[in-house]
This record gives sequence, structure tokens and C-alpha cells, in this order.
Amino acid sequence: MSGAGAALVIFLVYLGFDPLPVIVLTGIGLLLYSGGTRSMQKTARIVRKNQKNKYIPSVNFDEIGGQYRAKNELKEALDFLLQREKIARYGIRPVKGILLTGPPGTGKTLMAKASAHYTDAIFVSASGSEFVEMYVGVGAKRIRSLFQEARSLARKHKKNRAIVFIDEIDVIGGKRDGSQQREYDQTLNQLLTEMDGISVDQEVQVLVIAATNRKDMLDPALLRPGRFDRHIHVDLPDKKARLHILQLHTKNKTLHSDISLMKIAEETFGFSGAQLESLANEAAIYALRENKPEIEQKHLASAIDKVLMGEKADREASSEEKKRVAVHEMGHALISEYVRPGSVSEITLTPRGQALGYVRQLPDRDRVLYTREDLENSIRVCLAGAAAEEYFYGHKSTGAQNDYKQAYHYARTMIEAGLSDLGIISPDLVGREELQLEAKKILEKCYDDILQCMGHFSFMFEESLGILLKEEVLSGDKFREMLMKSHSKTDKIYEVN
Repeated sequence: MSGAGAALVIFLVYLGFDPLPVIVLTGIGLLLYSGGTRSMQKTARIVRKNQKNKYIPSVNFDEIGGQYRAKNELKEALDFLLQREKIARYGIRPVKGILLTGPPGTGKTLMAKASAHYTDAIFVSASGSEFVEMYVGVGAKRIRSLFQEARSLARKHKKNRAIVFIDEIDVIGGKRDGSQQREYDQTLNQLLTEMDGISVDQEVQVLVIAATNRKDMLDPALLRPGRFDRHIHVDLPDKKARLHILQLHTKNKTLHSDISLMKIAEETFGFSGAQLESLANEAAIYALRENKPEIEQKHLASAIDKVLMGEKADREASSEEKKRVAVHEMGHALISEYVRPGSVSEITLTPRGQALGYVRQLPDRDRVLYTREDLENSIRVCLAGAAAEEYFYGHKSTGAQNDYKQAYHYARTMIEAGLSDLGIISPDLVGREELQLEAKKILEKCYDDILQCMGHFSFMFEESLGILLKEEVLSGDKFREMLMKSHSKTDKIYEVN
């Protein structure tokens, strides 16, 4: 190339032309060509990197709040992918499948993606519903294609491992009952065959991760060792985990200095990770609506109510109906505060979802074990709204219908846990009528206790109803302050029998 250029310059000089313009133009052309080539090479590298990132998620375990036990257990299983030679020396066979179980919104899908990032493995995912078709054999074919895609992508990107994630596996992995559901059976059989044949391909090791919130529905053939070797339960986060999740989801948001995320974590007992993310997002939306530069405590409180109860309803209650709702909710709040001091977070008359009003309560602590007294107190809080209506008006309304369902649930829990007068029983061997009679006895006893106790709280109805009706929202701290002032003016309240 350089020799041809020199010959051209000499030829131009021989003909009497000035070669300088040609030399300059040639140099500019070469610069443009080399620059374009480098740009194309850079673009190609970016495309290859993006294609790689497309199949290897960027989510890591540090970005998943809480779930410390589940994450550690999952990492231990994933280390078998990373340390193939070491586990071979110990004679350990590779883990073929990991089953993630737990309530919706607890982060099972995120943990599967983080697993691919942790192991630097190709990630291919599908939902169980994608394999269900009316034509026999289509689901089985899609299972085969899914595993073939995982292996081919791993080879293409020069990886020796891949993760196949199947969400809602209970759709295709349900128990086989001998009926004529041939499509479901063939799809499940193909999945079982693929999992059995995973170890055949020594070049690419495939790990299957599946998620479900209905483990009891799965076929035993899936759950046996050699298929899904590890069963990891991803539970609802405790208070410490909820605080961590809230910190992660508010990291990119401007919070007012008065906000205590620990207090929010305490108030959100029973929230899943997805609900906590929604809470942080809704609080930011409330701040945007009011054009506030920072998210304030009231925005987070409203977001909790929305996640729990739904958006505010448009319907307007009459003054008499509103007063009855106030009496009902005041009954809940009084008994809740009485049986468990400091439990009331907020009393509101704002309609949300199907509720005309509600009392948001604080759990005393994250717990899974309850005594008979704990369950009876929960029943008393549920029935307190109806008792307040009967005490104040002399009769009840339909507003306590959902309260009765919750109270009955607690009563059945007492019976089935052996905490009732029936003693230790098998609910399947006891007649439905006998169970109903025992539950009715428990509910009536608790209701009579609350009705008797309600008379000792008459001073609070007189002093606080007007404030609640006027402001429509009463914080727990203000309610307790009013309760203490009222106590100082009255005799000691008698204990619930």
C-alpha cells in the first residue's frame, strides 16, 4: 500500500502536478478509515458485552434485602457449580435442582437471578404456564428447547455452566392422579428426563432452579433426591430484614430527617419484599402529588395504608354512618390498647377498599408462637368493634362481618392447636358440629368479656369521638395521650375476666 502511494507521487511529479493536495487528502482518508475501523471494533465489543449481560443478570445477593439464612444456604449449593473439581475429590455428586418455596413477593425470582450472577452462569427462564397447551406434546417440546437453548448459549459465550429457572413450577409439576391429563404428564415426564440427563453433558453443567408457593401440590417424583436436591424456604422478612429492604428501596429517594425507617419496619409486620418496594414507591408518589421536595412520615403512613387496604374510595358516608364507623373503630382501638399497650398505630375513618374505616396496629414483636391468652386477646380485639356498637347504640350492624371471620379463624386455631377445652384433638376425626359449638363457646365468652369491659371505657367515647369525627385520622400517640388523660379522671379500669 505504501509502495503504491510513493509510485503515484513520483508519477504526478513527472507529469508536472503538485503532489501535496493528493498527499493531504490521502492522509485524511487514512485517518478516517482507521478511526471508523476502531469505532466499529468498539461498537462490536459493546454489542458482545451487552449480549453477554443479557444472559447473565446483574442482580447480586447484596441487592436482596434480608433472607440471610436462605441466601447462605443457596450460596452453599451454588458453590458446587464453582468448585467441581473439589467436590469430585470428596465424591459428592453435583446438585441438579434447587426448589425455592415461600409466599408470593418474597424474592424467589431475584434469588434465582442472583444465583446466575454469583456463579457467572447463563440464565434462561420460563414460567410454568408457558408449557401448557391444548395440543399434546407441545409442552414437552418446549422443555427440550429450553434446556437446549441453555446449553447452546453457554457454549456460544464460552461458559461451562447454565441455570434454567422455572417459575410457577406447580403448573406443570402437580401431582399425577391417573386422570387423562396427558399434556401435563408428558411435560412433567420430559422435565424429569432432562433433569436425569443433566450430568451427561460434561462440557456444560446445567442447574435447575424452580420456584413455587404451593410445594404441597408438587409431584413426589420432582421432590425426591437426585431431582430437586435442595429445598430452600424463602419466608416473609422479619423486622431486621424489613429494615434492610426499606434501606435498599429508599436509597435513591430523598427522605425527611424526621423519618425513622426502623419505626416503619416495626409497622410493616407481615409485609413481603415486594410490598415494601411498593410502599417506598407509593410514598414517593404521594410526595410528588403534594410537590414536596422530600418524602415525609405522613407519606409513608399513607403508603402503608394503601398497600394494606387499597386506594381511597370515592364514596361518601352519611353523618350517622360515619359516627357509627367511628364508634366501631374506637372500640377496636380501646381494646387493642388495653390488652396490648402501645399497639395502636393509627385510627382512621377514611374509606379504603371495602373498609369504611380501620385501626392499624403495631405488632409487639415478630413472633410465630401464640399462647391461649394471646389468641383470646386477638379475638377480643376483633369483636370489640361490634361490642362498641352494641354498647353505644344497643344493636350491631353488618360492619363487623369481616371481624367475625378473623375471630373465627383465631378460634379454630386455638382448637386445632389443642388450646381449647376439647384438649388435643384431630380436627379430621371431630364432627363439624362439635367444632362449631366449641368455636362458638370461645367467641361468646370473649364477646361477653368485651361487652362488660366496654362500660368502663364510656369516658373515652364521650371525649374522643368528636375529635375523631372532626379530624378523621387519629395517630396512636395522640390516642394514648387522650387515654392517659381520661384515666386520670376516672377510677381504675377493671380487668377483662
